[in-house]
Amino acid sequence: MTQTATLSAADPEALVTALARAARKAQRALAAMPSAARAAALHRAADALRAAAPAVLEANAKDVAAGRANGLSGAMLDRLALDEKRLAGIADAVAAVAGLPDPVGQVIDRSEQPNGLKFQRIRVPIGTIGIIYESRPNVTADAAALCVRAGNAALLRGGSEAVHSNRAIHAALVEGLVAGGVPAEAVQLVPSQDRACVGAMLTASGLIDMIVPRGGKSLVARVQADARVPVLAHLDGINHTYVHAAADPAMARSIALNAKLRRTGICGSMETLLIDSAFPDGAELVAALIEAGCEVRGDPRAQALDARVIPASANDWDTEYLDAILSVAVVDGLEDALAHVARHSSAHTDAIVTADEGVAERFLAEVDSAIVMHNASSQFADGGEFGLGAEIGIATGRLHARGPVALEGLTTYKWQVRGAGQTRP
Repeated sequence: MTQTATLSAADPEALVTALARAARKAQRALAAMPSAARAAALHRAADALRAAAPAVLEANAKDVAAGRANGLSGAMLDRLALDEKRLAGIADAVAAVAGLPDPVGQVIDRSEQPNGLKFQRIRVPIGTIGIIYESRPNVTADAAALCVRAGNAALLRGGSEAVHSNRAIHAALVEGLVAGGVPAEAVQLVPSQDRACVGAMLTASGLIDMIVPRGGKSLVARVQADARVPVLAHLDGINHTYVHAAADPAMARSIALNAKLRRTGICGSMETLLIDSAFPDGAELVAALIEAGCEVRGDPRAQALDARVIPASANDWDTEYLDAILSVAVVDGLEDALAHVARHSSAHTDAIVTADEGVAERFLAEVDSAIVMHNASSQFADGGEFGLGAEIGIATGRLHARGPVALEGLTTYKWQVRGAGQTRP
């Protein structure tokens, strides 16, 4: 039995402490590596993941079979399942991160004081980052790649739903990283599914520098409530699309169908559609959604558009369905739409469809969400679509980083001061 296995069986807190201490030591070595060396190691990790495709897919099949047997929803199974195309995409994402500009060492700004002291702020790694996630095995690769590229150690704790997939992906990644000169302890997977390990990570202040949760509402809520370590997260993806009176009907239909139904189980999925009372094709828009297989719950005016609309409850406006279910409200102009979004948005992603540029600019300026869109599907709320490569998560808070968090969001800064013998009077 390995030392970590012994600790896992005996004491989750001791296990996490040992892993985090090893991670901090490895992080110092990783941060000292030239940027080109870290990038090359990630390319080797991507190659190792491609080579391990049969083993990863075999492991994933075990997880999917167990998920079906345990009654996982269709949306959860979709998040969990890998095939050759998805796995190739995961490996390609690792390679893409390697090719991204390295933010570490970037000079943010410079200044000089009258006394001759020269100041500059430069980007530096955050340190050791704990990632706690459920059901999505791609997070294992995405998080590892982003952390390594930005000089951070990663401590990964995946959900039991994807335990075999996560272990197979992690093993392949570490094989490639080590071949490229990265310490193995720079990317570690917690070898226990004991939930006490999550609690130990949340309280590991001084050992873990930041926690990123990826998962359902209950997981994120627990992390935000119990953490003594800074947390970067979003709780809900209650995303709105507002179809303004001046929206092109064909565009509105295309965006609404995509925003809701492309993949219902992702956090960028539209959960509420707001239709302007002056929009001429509201009935056609609702009918298109219903005929595409979406259950529509609406206010009385939305119900009047189509007899198949189910009455919405007060709770529907604050529900993240992650399913083919949609809340629809009819609003009277931009002010009414803005008020609805302000009451019910989770500050994740909100969009407007309109040909009126003035209205669009007001919406973009006044909606206080991490991502605000004009004439685009909310399903673009993804770091890859933003040109950031893979993302470690989407943040809806107000500190440090908002929206898709990629390399820059995994850095902080320090001040460098250069003098010529100055002393303070």
